[in-house]
Amino acid sequence: MSNLKNIRSRLRSVENIKKITDTMERVAAARLRQAQEKAEQSRPYIQKMQQILEKIAETEVIHPLFEPRVVKKIGVIIVTADKGLCGAYNTNIIHKANAFLKKYEPEQIELILVGRKAIDYYSRRNYTIKYELPGWAENLSFHNVALFSDQLVNRFLSKKTDEVWLIYTHFVSVMQTSVVIEKFLNIGKNLFEKKKEAKDPSTKKSENYIFEPGPTEILSDILPRYCVTRIQTVFYESYASELAARIMAMQTASKNSEEMIEDLTMIKNKTRQRDITREMIEITSASNL
Repeated sequence: MSNLKNIRSRLRSVENIKKITDTMERVAAARLRQAQEKAEQSRPYIQKMQQILEKIAETEVIHPLFEPRVVKKIGVIIVTADKGLCGAYNTNIIHKANAFLKKYEPEQIELILVGRKAIDYYSRRNYTIKYELPGWAENLSFHNVALFSDQLVNRFLSKKTDEVWLIYTHFVSVMQTSVVIEKFLNIGKNLFEKKKEAKDPSTKKSENYIFEPGPTEILSDILPRYCVTRIQTVFYESYASELAARIMAMQTASKNSEEMIEDLTMIKNKTRQRDITREMIEITSASNL
């Protein structure tokens, strides 16, 4: 009987876990719709700004954010989640980040950590942590993003960092996300080299821009907006990817719970039938005495 009690206790525990995973999946799905919408809406805006910057970069205009430097100090922004229960989402980011960081000496690197999982991991490693941003997904206001972007830009302009890189997760669909490593600063022709190489020359359109006012004035206005929008887009993409990973993880957990419930129910029924049969045999045997 004690064995049957243990089985029933395990069965109740698994059923409760399934209720939790189902609820977490529904909450993540509800949040994903809004996060996905923001991520998709920000892409055309940032792509158009990049096209404008690409054209301006082809001129002889000079701007401090275009300045290439000998890399003595590099800032690396690593965006992870604040919570777990999202499969291999955080592990994939950290694995990709570690591979990138091995290209540089530890004393060259300054980490800007976004998300508690990155903070917990790299606080135990031999790297300089310049900024920590926990709880970022709950404070995705334009004001907070602008303050964060201004800090990064100011450190670059004051030559405290020579390059700034982004490591985050790009959202494609609920089933597909990918970890991306991109340069944030310096901005300029290097930012668009890969994009130009990927273009088919036969389909390239000839576009001649007339800058009014001049390129320098346009850059002074558009570059701060570009930097803020770029960081904001990264945050939107990362948050949508985190929610997608959590949905998939909770779906898997719910499916495993269902299979375990079926197995435990079968074991419970067999155990109950065995106990009943044994008791009937004992009663029959006692009556024959």
